[in-house]
Amino acid sequence: MTDNITIRKAPGKWSVRSGGAILGETTAALELLEGEKDPVIYFPRTDIAMAFLDRTDKVTQCAGKGEAAHFSIVNKSSVTENAVWSYEDPIPAVAELKDHLAFYPGDSVKVERL
Repeated sequence: MTDNITIRKAPGKWSVRSGGAILGETTAALELLEGEKDPVIYFPRTDIAMAFLDRTDKVTQCAGKGEAAHFSIVNKSSVTENAVWSYEDPIPAVAELKDHLAFYPGDSVKVERL
């Protein structure tokens, strides 16, 4: 891994919800620690209701992780633009992020340990 990035199994069961809908729950989440930043929880795609996510054109680049694709959360009451990201082809140092999704927490998106 890169010098300031640590990835480990996140302890416990995790949930993500938006607009009153549970998007997913997992006991297989990963926790990414990067320097002084807040930890980020990554959910396996297989544990997320992908029908709620629409891929957008937004792409960002991180030197320590690679290129991130973004998704909006679409449910019957709202659309939360670019609320999700995924390193679909991460650099080798963080290869375990492949097939995982992370969510920008906010008023309409809640990531919680149950």
